[in-house]
Amino acid sequence: MKVAVLYGKEKVRIEEREKPKPGKGEVLVKIKTALTCGTDLKVFLKGGHPRMIKPPSPFGHEFSGEIAEVGEEVEGWEKGMRVVAANSAPCFQCYHCRRGEYSLCEDLLFLNGAYAEYILIPERIVRYNLYSLPSNLSFEESAFLEPLSCVVHGVEEIGVSLGDTVLVLGSGPIGLLFLLLLKKKGARVIVVDKVEDRLRVAEKLGAETFHAEDREKILLSTPERRGADVVIEAVGLPETWEETLSYVRKGGRILLFGGCTPGTTFTLDTAKIHYGEVTVKGVFHHTPYHVIKALRLLTDKIISVRPLITHHMPLEELPQALEMVKEKKALKIAIHP
Repeated sequence: MKVAVLYGKEKVRIEEREKPKPGKGEVLVKIKTALTCGTDLKVFLKGGHPRMIKPPSPFGHEFSGEIAEVGEEVEGWEKGMRVVAANSAPCFQCYHCRRGEYSLCEDLLFLNGAYAEYILIPERIVRYNLYSLPSNLSFEESAFLEPLSCVVHGVEEIGVSLGDTVLVLGSGPIGLLFLLLLKKKGARVIVVDKVEDRLRVAEKLGAETFHAEDREKILLSTPERRGADVVIEAVGLPETWEETLSYVRKGGRILLFGGCTPGTTFTLDTAKIHYGEVTVKGVFHHTPYHVIKALRLLTDKIISVRPLITHHMPLEELPQALEMVKEKKALKIAIHP
């Protein structure tokens, strides 16, 4: 099979490798669509990920496809079934899992290798995070399951109410997914970014938009100029984390969603947090509970993710696709092996 292999910083090769054979409890999926992702871009630029990928390694984690083979003792899954899988599964046994904190699992099993013709789904993910697709859900739409699950997790943790003013820093794919979900929850959404093309997309999807440099105008747009009820950081830079406090009202909530480089730090005004009673919350990844909710959002067509796919490319052009995402010339690129 053809597979994209990461060898280091911005070094990806399309290679021929032996198609894996599913073992006990495992399922082999023929990939129909894999999506580019901000995390994959970071992996590409940095040459790996401390928790998930050590090169040389296949990578990519947002995908959907058809079951090609099933291993021994696999029940409920058959060849030809249309499926989508989340990219991880908790152990359900460690300290955090016993407390229901599944995204903090001490033995969280990650799945990578979606930029390929086939991917082997481990037994634990088959058991807990593999889902069949209804006929009305396309492979392209269902491949959004993983990032949407993360966004569902973030929105539920920060607690957005009907009529809240929510300011989203960043209008990349994650920021736009937040926008789509927040609008359905009845929030007023303001999106801030530096890239005009992305702001235009956010505006078409129902957001009020501002360039990141227009700080005074952003505050003036909030109710009584007091700041937003909720501020969501969807960029993943320490300097953007610091900006969140500039836009939140007293008693408001900040969601630090974008992941920064390990070892980096940021500074917040202690007086604003203390005397302003501001809640600052970090959220990582997703849980099986949020995956199920995200799948329902997609299946029931509650939100439309198609506008976020700006290009379609074959697997052989993955290096070019990653460069396009790097240069912000694309939002999501659907890779079709």
